Amino acid sequence: MSATGGNKAIIAAMLANAGIAITKFIAWFFSGSSSMLAEGVHSLADTGNQVLLLIGGRKAKRKADQEHPFGYGRERFVYAFVVSIILFSVGGVFSLYEGYEKLTHPHPLENAWLPILVLVIAIVLESFSLRTAIKESNHVRGDQGWIEFVRRARQPELPVVLLEDVAALTGLVFALAGVGLTILTGNPMWDAIGTLAIGVLLVLVAIILGIETKSLLVGEGATVADGNAIRDAINAHPKVESLIHIRTLYVGPDELMVGAKIAFAPTQRLADVATAINEVEAAIRTAVPAARIIYLEPDVYHAPSAGNPATDTFVIRGVD
Repeated sequence: MSATGGNKAIIAAMLANAGIAITKFIAWFFSGSSSMLAEGVHSLADTGNQVLLLIGGRKAKRKADQEHPFGYGRERFVYAFVVSIILFSVGGVFSLYEGYEKLTHPHPLENAWLPILVLVIAIVLESFSLRTAIKESNHVRGDQGWIEFVRRARQPELPVVLLEDVAALTGLVFALAGVGLTILTGNPMWDAIGTLAIGVLLVLVAIILGIETKSLLVGEGATVADGNAIRDAINAHPKVESLIHIRTLYVGPDELMVGAKIAFAPTQRLADVATAINEVEAAIRTAVPAARIIYLEPDVYHAPSAGNPATDTFVIRGVD
């Protein structure tokens, strides 16, 4: 994902949510709808989340230094994780609390036409924001399905914005249903139920975001396709006898670290091995441009004996 594409989706969502939040709070003030209040807090939280994503992207661009020799790319993972916490605490928990309060202390809606108007306008604006996120995501997701894209994306911004926009649109439908049924039946219980539904939705989305970004924070390796491409690039070199083992780790959304032990013939000269390693590194970067940090260790391959089998489940052995 390009930084430009990600920022475009974030800024579109931020501007839409800021404007929607203001109109929702105005509608809540004049109508007393708890669904409108919950949606206003939701949009306010989303606006803050997009600001955090922009800050994370900016901090991640800092150059590597002595304290952080691999750079600050994982700042984007940290800020995406903070977003999931805010969405859970501010958006989800508040909506659940407000829905409970409305159930236990119901009160009729006033100026009921106002929240309906605001919700319809908000649905249109959120649809434009979601359209931008989908358009930018399509540039990078390839043939992946949407669920796989959210689960496997190493760049957290677009999946976060996508899930937030989907949650926002769904929440608006819940709010519209709650307010509409309250107007039709005269029973404010429906407004409270709509608020509770928004709270449950936000909590579920926050949990999904938390799980996915936690995995990135702990450290994820290359995708299967990229791992195979790296392996093929190494084994394709004529002087490489075999790939003994390999490790990969994303040190940032767009920066993959590769460490591998490669077997060369014991009769090869040191200068020839050094040249071959440089050529293998270039081949890896061509195959997987995100592989920017590469450490290759030359070795002589020895097959494991029957009494001392290899215990490393990530070892790749054999000559291709």
